[in-house]
Amino acid sequence: MIPRYALPEMTALWSDERRFATWLDVELAVCEVQAELGLIPAEAAADIRARAHFTVARIAEIEQTTRHDVIAFTTAVAEQIGPAARYLHFGLTSSDVVDTANAILMRDACDLLLRRLDALAEALRVRACEHKHTVMIGRTHGVHAEPTTFGLVLALYYADLQRNRRRLQQARHTVAVGKLSGAVGTFAHLDPEVEARVCARLGLRPDPISTQVIQRDRHAELLLTLALIGAGLEKIALEIRHLQRTEVREVREAFGAGQKGSSAMPHKRNPIVSEQLCGLARVLRANAQAALENIALWHERDISHSSVERIILPDSCILADYMLAKSTELITHLVVDAERMRANLDSLGGVTFSGSLLLALVQRGLTREAAYALVQRLALQAWDEGRDFLTLASQDAELQQRLTPDELRQQCDLAWQLRHVDKLFQRVFDAPTGEALPFGETHHQPGSPSGVAGRAELF
Repeated sequence: MIPRYALPEMTALWSDERRFATWLDVELAVCEVQAELGLIPAEAAADIRARAHFTVARIAEIEQTTRHDVIAFTTAVAEQIGPAARYLHFGLTSSDVVDTANAILMRDACDLLLRRLDALAEALRVRACEHKHTVMIGRTHGVHAEPTTFGLVLALYYADLQRNRRRLQQARHTVAVGKLSGAVGTFAHLDPEVEARVCARLGLRPDPISTQVIQRDRHAELLLTLALIGAGLEKIALEIRHLQRTEVREVREAFGAGQKGSSAMPHKRNPIVSEQLCGLARVLRANAQAALENIALWHERDISHSSVERIILPDSCILADYMLAKSTELITHLVVDAERMRANLDSLGGVTFSGSLLLALVQRGLTREAAYALVQRLALQAWDEGRDFLTLASQDAELQQRLTPDELRQQCDLAWQLRHVDKLFQRVFDAPTGEALPFGETHHQPGSPSGVAGRAELF
């Protein structure tokens, strides 16, 4: 059953109609190559090409008797062809057709997913540039740490996505292999030249060696890649869920006219898309585990993998497609509250500059242990008593012996702490594949001003 969240293009790719049509593409390519090599009459191949046809309903009807889908398929097609049908499926075993066709479907699914990845990457790039200098508090362990920008948060997700894009490109290459090597992979009934020519026609590479089936580590690589993509989307969604919490309220999912968050509480605006993404990522991971279980088969082949793949291949591709589309929509329409971000940053009265103050005191001659103890004492007092950290620091006699008021203010300069934001953006967005460039190695960044922003631009 096609999931209700499936999107049309990917759904069509994994439909019964498309699956059998791809099987037929393989069968026809084999017939035509065999005719070219003089293995079957040319007029038979032409007749098969002209007459070959099927209906899904007829295949299903025949399968009720044969209990074998490929035989049901070839029987249904042969009914349309006539005498030349004796050359259909000539020298092949079922897995020659099914595995080669699945390679085509997986390859084409990867192409659709790569387009989805690119759309999400562009949405992240646009929003990252928009919020390049939108200051917020960075959090470690869920606790205020040091200042960052929301643009850097989004740039990180963009870089993650580029790595997953490369993984998907590699997985596409890995699965795009066909095989026509027969029942145990020995080419007992066809020459390898047939396989090479058929694969070339179908846009595949011949699998260098196989048993009756293409080896399932190839399929597992794709499913693991989709699981990694899902985990990356979950990472984005989990952060949005945190930032939308009432106590934080720094971002929120767009809330449409007429939308409702709760049947009982009219005030609710819940992060439903983000929560959905976090849940669905679990399914992709589970399917990847099933793909790993399919790698080890008895001898040259058993059938234990086949039933599993009928679920996990279409479901994982359809699900990843949906998750990428929803993530793009989520990022594009995400509501960002820059004022709330700044208020949260300022809420502890400068405690987040404790690291800078620590280093300044060390530079002024204190041991690291002594400097840490001094700054921690002031920070804990600010936290426990709800007082302003910078005020406490400016009034502390021990600290006044080491730093002047102006020097103290310099250590609490947001512009200085975030002076490398432009360089980080250059490393992420100027690298063609998303890999970081070393500091100092820069190129022009489309859609973004060059140079380091001054304090007025930053804040």
